Amino acid sequence: MFAKISAAVVAANDFINGIVWGPALLVLIFATGLYFGVRLGFPQFTHAGFLVKETIVKAFKKKDDADKAPGELTSFQAAMTSVSAIVGSGNIAGVATAIVVGGPGALFWMVIAAFVGMTSKFAEIALGIKYRQFDKDGSIQGGAMYYLSKGLGQKWLGALFSVLVIPFAFVISGIVDTNTIALSVQARFGVPTIWTGVVLAALTAVIVFGGVKRIGYACAVVAPFMGGAYILAGLAIIVLNITKLPSAVVDIVRYAFTPSALAGGAVGSVFTCIRNGVARGMYSNEAGLGTAAMIHCGAKVNHPIEQAVWGPVEVFLDTVVVCTISGLAIVMSGLWQTGLDGAELTMAAFEQLLPGSVGAYICLGAVILFGFSCLISYYTYAERAVEFLFGGGKLVVKVLWIAAIVVGSQTTLGFAWDLADTCNGLMIIPNLIGILLLSGQVVALKKEYFSEHLPAHK
Repeated sequence: MFAKISAAVVAANDFINGIVWGPALLVLIFATGLYFGVRLGFPQFTHAGFLVKETIVKAFKKKDDADKAPGELTSFQAAMTSVSAIVGSGNIAGVATAIVVGGPGALFWMVIAAFVGMTSKFAEIALGIKYRQFDKDGSIQGGAMYYLSKGLGQKWLGALFSVLVIPFAFVISGIVDTNTIALSVQARFGVPTIWTGVVLAALTAVIVFGGVKRIGYACAVVAPFMGGAYILAGLAIIVLNITKLPSAVVDIVRYAFTPSALAGGAVGSVFTCIRNGVARGMYSNEAGLGTAAMIHCGAKVNHPIEQAVWGPVEVFLDTVVVCTISGLAIVMSGLWQTGLDGAELTMAAFEQLLPGSVGAYICLGAVILFGFSCLISYYTYAERAVEFLFGGGKLVVKVLWIAAIVVGSQTTLGFAWDLADTCNGLMIIPNLIGILLLSGQVVALKKEYFSEHLPAHK
């Protein structure tokens, strides 16, 4: 009976997934990014230096008025919490599954979608700050549900988004991230997945029960360390195997447009290639989902664009840098057609391309740290959604979140990723429609801020 029910659930999810991630959604994703790019002047290209200066460079400078601005976290802490949410299983296991199903060309479309989606995330964060809500106890509530509700005057749309956020957060992190970590540890050390789930649940509980500030402090420490170590390992792979790089790049570009040329017909169409690249890319960088606004809304800033500038930078670091490193390693290793999948494939590629077993352990460490950071940051999504719908219930969310981590360690890889795609797709639709309708406000805010801080933009 249980097997029949499980099969029915999988079949239903596959059916919904096929509809949600059809051509119409891909067109909406690219069209929205291009529309904002045109209206905002493609700041990810025309003002790349200014964006870096206002984010990464600024983060290392003392800002005396930072504590005077309204908010719960510093701009850097909010950004690192967001980076902790997006730099996770998608960067290691997600890239691998995209290449296995869609071929090397999936990485090409992943990167293209990232550049296009940078302005969408810029818009989401700006609107999230503008429409955030300050509670009597000094805490802040915000996210796409607030700009859909207050900005558009459609509370039902904000409620719909919140309803979708809850399963999204639990599936994407509670299940997929835990599943990825548990399977990776089991593959390397033979540790039963249930024990990994219990340990992760206990560690996560210590942080999430401490509140949003503890989450921010933890992510501000973990995110830069984990990202830096993984990037250095990836660069070492490229340098040590530089002769393999040209052919890998050629394969990535060639198979992006002719995936059917793969041996054995592993990929059936360009659409399959694009779909997997875009879906896994959005799973990773979350540009277009509206989730970034839920974390960035707590930043101590005086102007929405002061925090929105982190949007393009986050997407670049997450997808163009980290996902590309994972993808290049997989393609350069030639292991993507061996039957391996997920984080196990990426670990095998790192192990093959770096001396000894150091590559596998670096990759495993990244899987654990990336995934754990997601477990503590994604909780914020679920909490803010429940707060919007019910005005409370944080304790219930905390308990259910810890329980979901244990359950997630026992799920299967394929279904977990398919369910994650479905949740992603359902959330994208109301959010993109909302930011498109509010685009005029984003453009006005951008002009106002850039005119003041970038004289040449006047």
